[in-house]
Amino acid sequence: MTTRPGPSLRGTVPRVVSLVPSLTEAVAVTAPGVLVGATDWCSHPADLDVARVGGTKNPDVRAITALRPDVVLANEEENRAPDIAELRAAGLDVLVTEIRTLDQGLRELERVLAACGAPRRPRWLDEAEAAWAAVTPEGTYTAVVPIWRRPWMVLGRDTFAGDLLARLGVRNLYAEHPERYPRLPLDELRAAAPDLVVLPDEPYRFTRDDGPEAFPGAAAALVDGRHLTWYGPSLGAAPRVLTRALRAASR
Repeated sequence: MTTRPGPSLRGTVPRVVSLVPSLTEAVAVTAPGVLVGATDWCSHPADLDVARVGGTKNPDVRAITALRPDVVLANEEENRAPDIAELRAAGLDVLVTEIRTLDQGLRELERVLAACGAPRRPRWLDEAEAAWAAVTPEGTYTAVVPIWRRPWMVLGRDTFAGDLLARLGVRNLYAEHPERYPRLPLDELRAAAPDLVVLPDEPYRFTRDDGPEAFPGAAAALVDGRHLTWYGPSLGAAPRVLTRALRAASR
């Protein structure tokens, strides 16, 4: 999907609706008071007090329009093209991000925050960039990275989470797959013989008792999905948090 430049905002306090949980956190932390709406899935910050406008995949366009936002934040992967088109048809400015690598994420975050009236690049963004620039992988692993089961789905090509893992020394065995999130039979995943299976707790909530048993013989790294898949303030701690999980799995 083609992205559009951020809208030109008039006035000192823009009104923003976010349909992307990680962008919601980024805006709330950086420009308090500008968010007037967010999805039901926008869980951070924990004390966020704004109108809820449905899910990421089924936003309530009428409710969003009623909030009179200057800009609606969306993502080409997180949100559906028909919903974005309907919002634009309603006369709303929709800023659509595309984030498939860390570098792209850092650039898009800066663009989003500027569109939301942030007066300057926030310190947390500088700290996140510095934290990732300092990463030195402790080892190398071949891995399968499930994101769902029943049916099994894994990270494929060209994903933000895959890029983060690659920087930490994790070689995704499906990084060259034609699909970004292929559905594959469990027998095929097992036959790939990964050193490691990386199991995040979102979107599917893998746990110590739900996931590792499907991959006998492979070490299992249970990771915080927010630190693996969110682009926002959590990026600063992500290298440390994810490295700790990988280290624990390889013992």
